This record gives sequence, structure tokens and C-alpha cells, in this order.
Amino acid sequence: MTSHKIKCRKISRGHVTGSVIISQEPLSFLGGADPQTGNITDREHDLYQQNISGKILVIPSGKGSTVGSYVIFQMAKNKTAPLAIIALEAEAIIATGAIMASIPMVDQPEEDVLEILKEGDRVEVDADHGIIKLKK
Repeated sequence: MTSHKIKCRKISRGHVTGSVIISQEPLSFLGGADPQTGNITDREHDLYQQNISGKILVIPSGKGSTVGSYVIFQMAKNKTAPLAIIALEAEAIIATGAIMASIPMVDQPEEDVLEILKEGDRVEVDADHGIIKLKK
């Protein structure tokens, strides 16, 4: 098995492997994700009605109210949170939520992960060392 490595910046520590779910749009967790189910509830979002629980969420960035951090934290408590988050550019709300919830998170990948990764790809997120590995 070979792997493609992409360097990135650590936001929240941790090391996990899982399947990716990809959005081309920023995500607001407040009003955009159901903390009870992990489903995306924002009717205007490209992941509408999809479940992000236990998956590696790949997004351009987050958006929305500061309460979004607490939604991420509640999702972790409910075991409905993403396994990890990869963002092109982390913003304070999602970064804070990931740190509070102990969800591995990275941003600023050296390559465009929105172009490289495909839905369902197996990816290793090593936030401790700032590396994303695409498993082939």
C-alpha cells in the first residue's frame, strides 16, 4: 500500500484514520449540523442530509456564530462528531470547537485537498506531526 503525504498545520492534536466526506462550501455548525444525529441540516449546504459522524470532514473553512464551537463539543459528547476535520483555512469557531472536543484538526494543506481527495477516500490525519496521508 502506498500513500500520498501532504504537509499541513496542526490545529488540534490527534491521529486518526477514516473515510472522508467532502464539502466545497464553508460549514456553520450552529443551525447547520444536528448535534443529536450528526446530519447536516442546512438546506442550502452541499452536504444537506448527509451524516458526518465518524468521518473525516474536509471543508474550505467554517462560518457562523461562536456557539458553533459548543455544537461541535456537544457532538463529541453525543458521539456524533466528525472523526477529524481538514480545512483549507481554519477559522476560530471550528478550531475552538475541535480543540474543546479533542477532535484532530489540521489546515493550510500544501496541496489542494478539495481537488485531490474524493468522497470515501481513506485518509490518515496525523495532526500531531502536521501530515495528511491519502491511503492507496
